[in-house]
Amino acid sequence: MEKRNNRYQIDLKESSLKDGSEAGKNISFEFENHDDLFKIFEVVKSKNIFEDENTSHEFSLGLKLFTEVMLKNRKHLLFEELQPAISEFMKKLKSY
Repeated sequence: MEKRNNRYQIDLKESSLKDGSEAGKNISFEFENHDDLFKIFEVVKSKNIFEDENTSHEFSLGLKLFTEVMLKNRKHLLFEELQPAISEFMKKLKSY
C-alpha cells in the first residue's frame, strides 16, 4: 500500500524590507508532509509555548518543513550530526 501524504501550497510575498527598498518578490511552491499541519498549528498554539499566535505558526511551519526535508534525506551527511539532537528536541516538544 502506498503511503499518502498531505499536500500543501505556500505563497510567500515580501510586504516590506528593512532597508526601505521596494518589496515585491514572491514565491509559490507545493510540498508534501506526512502530518496534518493545521492540526499541529492548533496543538502548538494550545500549549501556549509562545506568547502570540504568529510565533506559534512560524515555529510550527518552519520546524515541520525542516524536519520533513530531514526525513526525506535522512542518509544525507548534512544531517548526520543534527539528527540525534532533533530527535531529542521533538521528544521535549511533545512533552509540553
